[in-house]
Amino acid sequence: MPIPTDTPPLPRRPLREEVFGQLRDAIVDGTFAPEEQLRDLELAAWLGVSRTPVREALLRLADSGLVVATPGRSTVVSAVDVRAVREARDVVAALHELAVREAVANLTPADLRRMREANRRFGRALGEGDVDAALRADDELHAVPVAVAGNTALASVLEQYTPVLRRAERLRFSTLDGRASVRRHDDLIRLCEAGATDDAAAVAFDTWHSLPAPPTDSDDTEERPWP
Repeated sequence: MPIPTDTPPLPRRPLREEVFGQLRDAIVDGTFAPEEQLRDLELAAWLGVSRTPVREALLRLADSGLVVATPGRSTVVSAVDVRAVREARDVVAALHELAVREAVANLTPADLRRMREANRRFGRALGEGDVDAALRADDELHAVPVAVAGNTALASVLEQYTPVLRRAERLRFSTLDGRASVRRHDDLIRLCEAGATDDAAAVAFDTWHSLPAPPTDSDDTEERPWP
């Protein structure tokens, strides 16, 4: 397993979340490729931590479907298949719809301003071809209604399944279709500001549910790795 050599040690607080986030991102951005074996001792040395938080993170990643762990044998990065993307997309879209529905009445001018600023950064990142920055800005925008909704169960499920969609988001944000996301965000913010709860919730759902996934002809083809 090739380990990156240019990553600084993680900050110590909160260590568990930092380790999980670093490993999740390394899988999503392709640092660790599908089918690659992950060894907790090597990962711990890379991140400058003990093996315990690494093992905990790998268990969480297995729950998310990003790795496959075989007890007593090995942990490998999962291949991304169409069915996994479709199922995660349906769940994430429905939960963002619910978050917006619960948040609209309580969004403040400062909340809306944060969403607009995030969308400006998002559009600028797309124009510069910086997919990582676009993903960060997109996360910041959608995190506002999720936080305002204050539904901890909703936030927990989103944290589990959103990483499964990262490769689909990367595909979108590296193409012209990413421009449509800027417009969807503008519509979402405008409708939230107007108090149009149903319409804003519908836009939130469509934003996530329109993530690309290739069509399939049978259940067998849904198991194909993608992309």
